[in-house]
Amino acid sequence: MSFKTLLAYQKGFDLAMEIFHIKKEFPKSEMFGLTSQMVRSSRTVCSNITEGYRKRQYEKHFKSKLSDADGENSET
Repeated sequence: MSFKTLLAYQKGFDLAMEIFHIKKEFPKSEMFGLTSQMVRSSRTVCSNITEGYRKRQYEKHFKSKLSDADGENSET
């Protein structure tokens, strides 16, 4: 099984791609503020899920990464 089969990863990836495409519609004044933060935090969700999945044999590390992913998702 791969982390790419996880529903949370798939939804996070879809959201990151959607944000990447709709950011072009934001005003130019937000290009380096709100937009860039949304892109970064949405990408970090998937990164944290991936890191947690690869270290899942270490329960505390796994939970920490999933907590980080949840926080980034809320920020997005």
